[in-house]
Amino acid sequence: MGFGQVQQRRLSDDIVAQLEGMILEGTLKAGERLPAERALAEQFGVSRPSLREAIQKLAAKGLLVSRQGGGNYVAESLGSTFSDPLLHLLESNPEAQRDLLEFRHTLEGSCAYYAAQRATELDHQRLREAFEALQDCYARDGKVSRAEEGAADARFHLAIAEASHNAVLLHTIRGLFDLLKRNVVTNIGGMYALRTETRKMLMQQHGELYQAIIEGRAEAAREVSNRHIHYVQEVLAEGLQEAQRVARAERRQGF
Repeated sequence: MGFGQVQQRRLSDDIVAQLEGMILEGTLKAGERLPAERALAEQFGVSRPSLREAIQKLAAKGLLVSRQGGGNYVAESLGSTFSDPLLHLLESNPEAQRDLLEFRHTLEGSCAYYAAQRATELDHQRLREAFEALQDCYARDGKVSRAEEGAADARFHLAIAEASHNAVLLHTIRGLFDLLKRNVVTNIGGMYALRTETRKMLMQQHGELYQAIIEGRAEAAREVSNRHIHYVQEVLAEGLQEAQRVARAERRQGF
């Protein structure tokens, strides 16, 4: 029986594995600059040549980008699930906005469920900060822009995805972040005009969602998340029906 020689693992491969793990778990984000080589080598306890070799391997895989005199960065493309032209197309199409809400219904419910099961104390802290920032936007009604409120809303849902400790869910949410943020801005602008209780309802739903996750009530967290998206769908559908009625009335007026 013949045996193949055991290949000795290079130190740079261990560094590659660690950095890949940090990218996958979301510790290193798309577009983020890595620490300087000297500092990073000290953190890993390796020589700079070994670190440099690992960085070259990650750059060859398309995970890192090295800029002359500017350091090493996680590739920006890792944060884009959709291209910019497609983002604009999805953003401007009413049916696509409906599809996005249906997608959020499935995705965010799962994020909330797993976050309630798996969130650590540090996750709770980050989630609390995101929730308080959103509550602050609600408290400054009339003194905060829709864009600022939409961004705070999207960051709260991103914090839930991070707390889910599911890499696929996290990177999907991150890849959709800009689209999600724009969707929220579009939604709340229309919803506030349609129903006077919308702000109060959104505050209540986000509060219930936050509390369910913090208390580790997974099924309740998923149910609240689903109810939240369903409410948004209901109000926006009501607005679309009203717009269609107005358009019909105007057409009749023209004849």
